[in-house]
Amino acid sequence: MRRVDCDPNFWYPVAWSRKVRPGKAFAARYAGHPIALIRPEHGPVYALEDRCAHRQVPLSKGVVDEEGCVKCCYHGWAFDRQGKCVTVPYLNREGVGRPVRAYPCREKDGLIFIFPGDAALADHVPVPDVAQVGNPEFKTRTFSPRLKCHYTFMHENLMDMNHQFLHRRQMGSITARFLGQDEGEGFLEARYSFARKGGNQPLAEALIFGRHHDLQGREQPVEEVVSIRTTYPYQTLKIHDKDGDLIMDLWACYLPLGEAQQVTQAFGLLSVKKPKWAFLLDLAWPALGLFTHRIFEEDREIVEMEQNAWRELGGDHNVEVFPVVRKLRALLAASGVPNKAVLPVA
Repeated sequence: MRRVDCDPNFWYPVAWSRKVRPGKAFAARYAGHPIALIRPEHGPVYALEDRCAHRQVPLSKGVVDEEGCVKCCYHGWAFDRQGKCVTVPYLNREGVGRPVRAYPCREKDGLIFIFPGDAALADHVPVPDVAQVGNPEFKTRTFSPRLKCHYTFMHENLMDMNHQFLHRRQMGSITARFLGQDEGEGFLEARYSFARKGGNQPLAEALIFGRHHDLQGREQPVEEVVSIRTTYPYQTLKIHDKDGDLIMDLWACYLPLGEAQQVTQAFGLLSVKKPKWAFLLDLAWPALGLFTHRIFEEDREIVEMEQNAWRELGGDHNVEVFPVVRKLRALLAASGVPNKAVLPVA
């Protein structure tokens, strides 16, 4: 499975909208492909291969002109949003310069997405809905860490809630209770609740879940249901309270980097339902950010150690016993495409 690339025939976020300023070009990547994002002063952002057709200098180092074309910083070759070379300034005639590849590009919910696969399919594949961006009943924060691991490790880490022992310093003694699963074409979902076995509940956790206490060995009721779903290639985590109301919504996409796709750029948004007194969430927001950051840093260390072991052992030696993770691996392997950059293990 670690030799399976992401299927490029989906929409992948490659940058936050705020990073691509009007009249500027911005360097991004998908797997082994350099991408130049160009935002003209007027009109939507567009995406080109980040290599000038002349000397392969990055177009992201260039200048955006008044017509919205990007000019290479070296000789001034100009390319439009379709990737056509419209100007070779020192020859002053049409049809001289070669084009560069243009990628279908969309902007939604503060993210810039490209479609790196077959451009003819782009209009038939929906751009994903992202958490609760734009919903005034929720407050949303973003995160975009880079991890030194294959994207499949990230899907496994979030789907398998049985690793709460890892987070004992942040969350105290809690255990996950598996409630069931659903699966279908291109998706797998697992549902959990959590029981506190000891230790004090962190403020940020209480803000999301409500107050939970150690019931001294008695069975704890299911107060919230945590649903983790991989809808290829995206992943979500949603928390519903005992009344079925959504109280937290996490959306993540794991963008592969490099030809072997063993580095991942995560793009995520976390939306939390505002309480009756919304200012309380504002006051607790920095603590919530610190709490989620610490949890993620523990996850980061683990998945990067898994990737290092994969390299050192020359392949995947995992002994997986949890049926949900086995099904997740089958989904990821069937949904992706073989990687030609990773040599087979002897």
